[in-house]
Amino acid sequence: QVQLVETGGGLVQAGDSLRLSCAASTRTFSRYIMGWFRQAPGKEREFVAAISRGGSSILYTDSVKGRFTISRDNAKTTVYLQMNSLKPEDTAVYYCAADSRPTLGTMTQAMDYWGKGTLVTVSS
Repeated sequence: QVQLVETGGGLVQAGDSLRLSCAASTRTFSRYIMGWFRQAPGKEREFVAAISRGGSSILYTDSVKGRFTISRDNAKTTVYLQMNSLKPEDTAVYYCAADSRPTLGTMTQAMDYWGKGTLVTVSS
């Protein structure tokens, strides 16, 4: 069982930056691909970004490309999401997720473990 705890959410203004962190409670963190997802009010949860086990492969949804950066520190068992140039439409609960499959492939909601989420609110 892997526990994931997200931190770093908050209320910011449009154009500001935030960095989300997700700490994993496992010594085998490097065996998991990691992803960030988000769920805006009244909408379904959607994929945001993912990173491979070693960090060499990364995927982003189109709406965050060039603004968000996902990274991981396997020694600290933590994955990050640096969010720059935030927009009101980025407002959502952001979830961290882990999956044991070997490669990123097509990112879906089928992840092994999920955190409880952290709220990001971007005001205009």
